[in-house]
Amino acid sequence: MNIKRAKEEIKNTIEAYLWKDSYGNYEIPSVRQRPVLLMGPPGVGKTQIMEQISREMEIGLVSYTITHHTRQSAIGLPYIVERQYGGRKMSVTEYTMSEIVASVYRKIEKTGLREGILFIDEINCVSETLAPAMLQFLQCKTFGSHEIPQGWIIVAAGNPPEYNKSVREFDVVTLDRIKMIPVEPDYQVWKEYAYEQAIHPAVISYLNTRPQSFCQIETTVDGKRFVTPRGWEDLSAFLQVYEKLGKKADRDVVGQYLQYPKIAKDFANYLELFYKYQDDWQVDEILSGTIRESLCRRAANAPFDEKLSMIGLLLSRLSREFVKAVNQAEKAELLMKWLKGFSREFGEEKSMRAGLAVFIEEKGKERENREEGGLLDKRQDLVWRTALEALGDYEKGVERENLTENTRVWNRLKEFFDEENQEYERLVEQGGQCLERAFDFMEAAFGDSQEMVLFVTELNTSQDALRFLKEYECQRYYQYNERLLFTHQEDAIKERIDRLNR
Repeated sequence: MNIKRAKEEIKNTIEAYLWKDSYGNYEIPSVRQRPVLLMGPPGVGKTQIMEQISREMEIGLVSYTITHHTRQSAIGLPYIVERQYGGRKMSVTEYTMSEIVASVYRKIEKTGLREGILFIDEINCVSETLAPAMLQFLQCKTFGSHEIPQGWIIVAAGNPPEYNKSVREFDVVTLDRIKMIPVEPDYQVWKEYAYEQAIHPAVISYLNTRPQSFCQIETTVDGKRFVTPRGWEDLSAFLQVYEKLGKKADRDVVGQYLQYPKIAKDFANYLELFYKYQDDWQVDEILSGTIRESLCRRAANAPFDEKLSMIGLLLSRLSREFVKAVNQAEKAELLMKWLKGFSREFGEEKSMRAGLAVFIEEKGKERENREEGGLLDKRQDLVWRTALEALGDYEKGVERENLTENTRVWNRLKEFFDEENQEYERLVEQGGQCLERAFDFMEAAFGDSQEMVLFVTELNTSQDALRFLKEYECQRYYQYNERLLFTHQEDAIKERIDRLNR
């Protein structure tokens, strides 16, 4: 299955394992909670989905790559204690707590999250001395003599033998005690994630035309050749910073991330063309409303690769507008929630002006706790930080105007918040104008063509675009979405039927 489906399966499993009866006991007792084992090629996104699940379910996450551990750090160190057996005093070997088990307890203490995921990566690549401890871990949920705390679900990940010579196969006894989930790379699923993470548009448009280059791992007489989703994502991040520094990546830089020479060379050549298209097409000019007839003719007659790159540039620039509006919406939602809580906490008996500083400090600590617990991704953290900055500005405004009466303070806070909503409406209007101008250009250059199908399809792939389109009524989006995509699907079905009848 693909990584998106695997994520759903794991979330459903965790939800079932954490379900309690009316007495507060887990419906599925710990002994029956089979560890989940994800098996798939390296770099496919196994670790990322664990972080996403932790945030979305608001549970803890402790993550380890087990190949970094020795037997001592995994199961603890031996020490001798005195015990009474049958009336006789004897020396017995016991073990200190495993570093891994101890880290789960530390996570609970730091975050207050009493339920979570213990994720062990590369579990089938452990050393010979650690292998028995890993089998015991999967079968009994213990490291040495120490159990994993109740409410913590074990998820492990490994690579099939074709990807790693160090792999150890599990026996039937172990396999009969786990939930095995095989994972395969899927570009269409990864593309949704790529839009959410603002992956470099050159990467997305390149893989749109060459999806077979998304994930390839081969062993040849000259060694291993591979390119993985992780490689594409890391390369994207490096390219974006390189561009901010005024630098351009060449084939050598690309090859440091895409360790498959043929694909690295091909993408490096494409990237050079992409930068040229970036200079030539002047997407900002199109979205500002200047649509030249000569540019439309050039787009209509351009090679298909160039058309895809141009559409990718257009979508990437639109995405920036969508993200601004969506982030502002999330910021306003968070501020509304906070202000409602503040209003309940500071009534007539308390000073709102004095309480605002205390409230802001509390929310700052809450953000730190959520960050410590891994419950905020980069984008969510940005929303929290900007909301906290806004509250700080509200406080400064109240102090500057020397407002002391609670009614006046509260009315001023509502006025400040209204400005947030006005900013959101402005960003939606700005993004809407850009989208309409993009449609103007696409219509002038391509009309009802496969390029328009691609443009609308890519809008449907982006979660930010879809969230934006819930707020902004773009009639042409709905018209093309209904007419072109339906026709496109119908033609694909007819083509398949024709092939079967030949």
